Amino acid sequence: MEWPRGVEGLCYGGDYNPEQWPEDVWREDVALMRRAGVNLVSVGVFAWSRLEPEQGRYTFDWLDRVLDLLDAGGVKVALATPTASPPPWFSLAHPDALPVRADGTRLLHGSRDTYCASAPAYREACRRIARELARRYADHPGVALWHVHNEYGTTCHCDHAAGAFRAWLQGRYRTLDALNDAWTTAFWSQHYADWSYVFPPRATQYLHNPGQVLDFKRFWSDELLAAYTEQRDILRAATPDVPITTNFVFGGWVPVDHARWSREVDVVAIDHYPSDAGPGAEEETAFGADLARSWAGGRPWLLMESAPNLIYAGGRMHAKEPGRMARHSLSHVARGSRGAMFFQWRAPRGGAERFHSALVPHAGPDSRVYREAVELGAALGGLREVDAGAVEASVAVAWHAPSWWALSGPGLPWDGIDYLAEVRAAHRALWRAGITADFVSLAQGGPLPYQLLVLPAHYLMSDAEAAAVRTYVDGGGRLVATYLSGVADEYGRVRLGGYPGALRDVLGVRVEEFRPTEAGWSEDVHLAGAAFVRPGVTRHRFGAGTAWYVSTRLDDAAYGELLAEAAGIPVREGAAELELVRRTGRHASWLFAFNHGSTARAVETEGTDLMTGKPAAEVPAGGWVVVRETY
Repeated sequence: MEWPRGVEGLCYGGDYNPEQWPEDVWREDVALMRRAGVNLVSVGVFAWSRLEPEQGRYTFDWLDRVLDLLDAGGVKVALATPTASPPPWFSLAHPDALPVRADGTRLLHGSRDTYCASAPAYREACRRIARELARRYADHPGVALWHVHNEYGTTCHCDHAAGAFRAWLQGRYRTLDALNDAWTTAFWSQHYADWSYVFPPRATQYLHNPGQVLDFKRFWSDELLAAYTEQRDILRAATPDVPITTNFVFGGWVPVDHARWSREVDVVAIDHYPSDAGPGAEEETAFGADLARSWAGGRPWLLMESAPNLIYAGGRMHAKEPGRMARHSLSHVARGSRGAMFFQWRAPRGGAERFHSALVPHAGPDSRVYREAVELGAALGGLREVDAGAVEASVAVAWHAPSWWALSGPGLPWDGIDYLAEVRAAHRALWRAGITADFVSLAQGGPLPYQLLVLPAHYLMSDAEAAAVRTYVDGGGRLVATYLSGVADEYGRVRLGGYPGALRDVLGVRVEEFRPTEAGWSEDVHLAGAAFVRPGVTRHRFGAGTAWYVSTRLDDAAYGELLAEAAGIPVREGAAELELVRRTGRHASWLFAFNHGSTARAVETEGTDLMTGKPAAEVPAGGWVVVRETY
């Protein structure tokens, strides 16, 4: 399926909210979009109250005019279902569909995401508005993509959620005996003799049951996916040739297994907002893009949202330095994104996000931000050929959302455990060593065609996942596993006999005790075939392969050196300042070079600069080049 339908070249644009503006601004917007090279905008994401001001009464006339105006201006539309923000009439008509926190507080409308995805009234209202939009715009030539909902991740602890959770548990475990065994309910007298005794992990006296907490997050991932697929199937029945997606959002509050969800979308689309205004922003950008590419399974994907000119960090809005917007955007393209989209097109005059970043800021088009937007649009227009290339990556980092959820749960040996920090540390060490990495899910099975596999804090590990690791190393693969990997089974039950549980034979070690300190993590490690390499690191031959075990936190430089040594790839000096990513096609390859430093750097390849058509020579400070390499 072609996606987005009718969009030529790389996608460029962002969220457009015409319902916030009078019609004379719409015409100005289209003219400014044309000048900037915008070819795709998301419309209607938060427009439910304007589309259906009262139940069953639809006011699509304004949207008709917007879509016609955009289409006439050469701008295609990712038409959204507005179900992330129900209108006030809905919450007043269906107060039982409002979300409930773990402490029993029921929330009211006045913000966004005020719904329970398990509430029948909410799900029916979502299906109804999706059906009406599909009926109205099925044949509109401007609709290039369906954008379902926005940033799925909202949870609830109400009675509707409780009933749906019980039904999910019955489907997963079949019997109460199996549930009691998985959750170890013999502890603290929690044995369940009837399904009706089971509730969501609402506020309680002390520590929750970790199995219950883990399964509640798994339940919400599946429940939200069901809400998405209901809308998707309605849209697909009406428009089988229009691709459908939803924008993935990333954060500890999001109980969504995006690796699993990716199979249900026509294109993986992500929102990405770095949280570090310093060099960490470039590291986070690469991290998010590599995750998205890996979730997409080799297919092109799309950066659906990012902030053009601001980084939200430390409680303030940090203005991006000139050129940084382009470097961040093109870093996503380098890693496989089919373009760069932003939130948002025009900064609103009011509302909770009135100071949010926008391509057209409050200062208007006579602004640095808009001028950089025009430059970026021209650059994306000149890079359309790179879309034929695949990203080269010889190292893989395991990604496992359930381990993240489990390591965010109660009763762990150290409050400093942070799964995401462990995964980012592995990716950051590779990035600073100049090594591009994929992410993989062991649960999906299949071969692992990488020189190195890294397992950072892969806490939960089923027998099948452990067998996949064993087969990889035995067949000649190289493995680096960190502490807290393989410790528990898929239900969160600790594997007995010593840590790292499922991987003791592969790693050739037996950990008798965890010894976290104020300075970090340490362990009482006994060698069981492995050899000591350096403090906190062992190496073990297993079959035709080699496995390293890291029982402490290494600094970035030491970690990068270890991973490069294990992969058999030399560390590239200065990689954090001159970032290189290569995409390879059938008849050409393209090298993206991003200079995050303060001095010009020589280009480390021979070929043609796509922007100038001249031989590539150097990358200016704060700049970038894309080189079509000479074969």
